[in-house]
Amino acid sequence: MLNPADPAFVDHLRALLPEGALHAPEPRYLEEPRGRWQGIAGTVALPRSVDEVATVVRACAAARVGLVPWGGGTGLVGGQLVADGPAPVVISLERMAALRGVYPDENVLVVEAGMILADVQRHANDVGRVFPLALASEGTCRIGGNLSTNAGGLNVLRYGNTRDLCLGIEAVLPDGSVFNGLKRLRKDNTGYDLRHLLIGAEGTLGVITAASLRLYPQPGVVGTALMAVESPAAALKLLSLAQDRLSGMVSAFELIGRMGLEFLAEKIPEVTSPIGMPDWMVLIEIGLPAGFGLAEDHLGGLFEAGLAAGLVSDGVIAASESQRAGLWRIREAIPEANRMIGAVSSHDISVPLGAVAAFIAKAGPRLAAMGDFRVNCFGHLGDGNLHYNVFPAKGRSRKDYDHQRDAVKACVHDLVAELDGSMSAEHGLGRLKVDDLEKYGDPGKIAAMRRVKAALDPVGIMNPGAVLRD
Repeated sequence: MLNPADPAFVDHLRALLPEGALHAPEPRYLEEPRGRWQGIAGTVALPRSVDEVATVVRACAAARVGLVPWGGGTGLVGGQLVADGPAPVVISLERMAALRGVYPDENVLVVEAGMILADVQRHANDVGRVFPLALASEGTCRIGGNLSTNAGGLNVLRYGNTRDLCLGIEAVLPDGSVFNGLKRLRKDNTGYDLRHLLIGAEGTLGVITAASLRLYPQPGVVGTALMAVESPAAALKLLSLAQDRLSGMVSAFELIGRMGLEFLAEKIPEVTSPIGMPDWMVLIEIGLPAGFGLAEDHLGGLFEAGLAAGLVSDGVIAASESQRAGLWRIREAIPEANRMIGAVSSHDISVPLGAVAAFIAKAGPRLAAMGDFRVNCFGHLGDGNLHYNVFPAKGRSRKDYDHQRDAVKACVHDLVAELDGSMSAEHGLGRLKVDDLEKYGDPGKIAAMRRVKAALDPVGIMNPGAVLRD
């Protein structure tokens, strides 16, 4: 059993750290964006160095006090807070936001875990490079949290998840020892890769304190288009066509359904689609090296090929940066409108690309058999990740469906499992999906995860209750 971070422990910890390293818990450390839980904490630690992080971890391990890493607080599955039980120490690395090194010829940036993602992008841009992780929360989320959750985002199709953008990490392990794995190597076959073990562990195996990040050359030209497609199946065929014509140069391929546009018209009417309200459309972005011609010409050729194949019926290609921003604003505003409507149940799921159309075709009728719902299906079609969110019928509120929330989630996740997909594509498990992991996860994998957790964190202080049940 864990002990609370009571006043006596807080006084002990304060004596071990420099003045000002501990703060009373402010509301922002105890809240999460969807308002599902209210967190508790005995104190908030704000270290300025890896040694101070190690001091906090060692003290918590010795006293059997839980420790919850807090990034930017933007996580959507409750991984950043504990709602009940013994009050933990919350540790935020926001004061550890330094740029430790820039190596443009190596395409590497070394940063501390508390750096805001937008600042990571800016530092890359300053040396003529790009760090391609792109999230709606990039102005507030921090790179340590992105690594801990293996964040996805808009450019996974081309560049991969956060895991694929990291060459090395520095981290404090649950016993307070420091893993000095901050290398800039592409090849390092020296045993188990602890980097990949800690990335995506959501703070349950240690605290990531710094990372060596992979950069890429900036595209010579960028092009963006919005195209109306006949169906999700047609969208997938258009994706295949785009990959054939522009191999390796398709950065984003986002699916948008009519319900998303209707939500915009209802809640954010100033954001409109230049091609009206088709049942389905895709937002496509490509990035080309200099000398490969005009992006508009390549997108125009793709549209003509899609039109000839009966895949697309209308479209617009951005002719300026302001038009490009306007097209992206449609996609970015959909989650805002979703929050204003208020979902009965939201789902971050993935299925094999070949099963996307079947999932959408089957999920709608199954939900309709359960009640009167509106479904907003959108997301990162290029990597099979859909945000399949279920909303109240017009004129009703989410509270009217409280008794059905669990059944709705089970309906969606059961179908995902039937199609050999995942009920957590990019948001992680946190505390929200612990039950789902037990229900849908592979028993062998879960057993191995528990053994790893027990080996590295035998006391169970690291983010207790997240990912795996206590």
